[in-house]
Amino acid sequence: MIDINLIRTNPEMVKENIKKKFQDQKLVLVDEVLELDKKNRELKIEGDNLRASRNTLSGQIGMLMKNGEKEKAEEIKKQVALNKERLEQVEKEQVQIEAEIKTKMMTIPNIVDASVPVGKDDSENVEIERFGEPKVPDYEIPYHADILASFDALDKESAGRTSGNGFYYLMGDGARLVSAMISYARDFMINKGFTYCIPPFMIRGDVVNGVMSFAEMDAMMYKIEGEDLYLIGTSEHSMIGKFKEQIIPEKSLPITMTSYSPCFRKEVGAHGIEERGIYRVHQFEKQEMIVICKPEDSMAWYNKMWSFSVELFRSLNIPVRTLECCTGDLADLKVKSCDIEAWSPRQQKYFEVCSCSTLGDAQARRLGIRIKGENGNYFAHTLNNTVLASTRALIALLENNLQPDGSVIVPEPLRMYMGGKEVIKPIK
Repeated sequence: MIDINLIRTNPEMVKENIKKKFQDQKLVLVDEVLELDKKNRELKIEGDNLRASRNTLSGQIGMLMKNGEKEKAEEIKKQVALNKERLEQVEKEQVQIEAEIKTKMMTIPNIVDASVPVGKDDSENVEIERFGEPKVPDYEIPYHADILASFDALDKESAGRTSGNGFYYLMGDGARLVSAMISYARDFMINKGFTYCIPPFMIRGDVVNGVMSFAEMDAMMYKIEGEDLYLIGTSEHSMIGKFKEQIIPEKSLPITMTSYSPCFRKEVGAHGIEERGIYRVHQFEKQEMIVICKPEDSMAWYNKMWSFSVELFRSLNIPVRTLECCTGDLADLKVKSCDIEAWSPRQQKYFEVCSCSTLGDAQARRLGIRIKGENGNYFAHTLNNTVLASTRALIALLENNLQPDGSVIVPEPLRMYMGGKEVIKPIK
């Protein structure tokens, strides 16, 4: 959510930003907010005047009663009663208008950074840099579900019976490998100075509204029937929500945390949700990183955060590239975002494994996260990035470490979490 002062002082800039995101249907919201804001300020002035008049007239009533001028006092009482009735109307109308303003403001997209390329959708995202050489071996790389099947490590048939499409059982070395990757990612971030946290896996509706747009919520979140609780789609949601309505001392910044959680996603409209693999699923595990910092430090942290993901994947012998997300591919709250994509030697192309974003003060405004500075309080900046998402990272690891005989080399950093195991060999 942007600062309403920006709409008051520079509505054309806000409209231009909407056009850059190819959301022209939202242009009308800017003028509607301006009109409602004008009406709201007029009502505020009227309300202040009515309160001041009430105090003045109340003093006059006391004086008139003291002087025995009851008739005049009664006339003024009538005026006080009328003023009270009008003030109640004004205050009620203000509440309604402020709610309408908030709803519209939460729909207007955040101002994107000037460096973000203009484009309609993810097909116009821009490659920034490659790390590691993408190789295609001279032997066949099977589909990842088949690699896992050779280890007797994946059972989607049973998951279909218990839970439906989009779920899976990981077993044996497949499950152990995922646990090893998550543990390694956790320790990797702890060694970068981040504080480890296991957050709540359910959050209330006001927190959901604070961390994401309405459209994202509808597409992603599972709601608990009969309760004001949602299953998290990423631990960023509950991690940022941890600081809701908090005033953070400036000296405590930056706050850097890494969190583990399962993630639950509806994947509404997603293609391939019924595929036999684990690329797009309703449930997976993830190690996340979040930063809360001063506005002037957010871009430096953004660059550090995506570089951590690159470093981690390269340590697992996985080539990656960074992709700058264009304006049309940015979620409404994001200022700037990049995807880290892993190389798939089977498909001979890259696929997304991480997403790093700075959201400016948008989430902080929605959730009331402020910094206590020397010259007063101001809104924090929030950032998030995937350290490692279990299923997609597993696919990338299997494909890039598969050997001609069907075995998979366990990358050196994971071996301590696998009881020293260096190779996973097919049993089928």
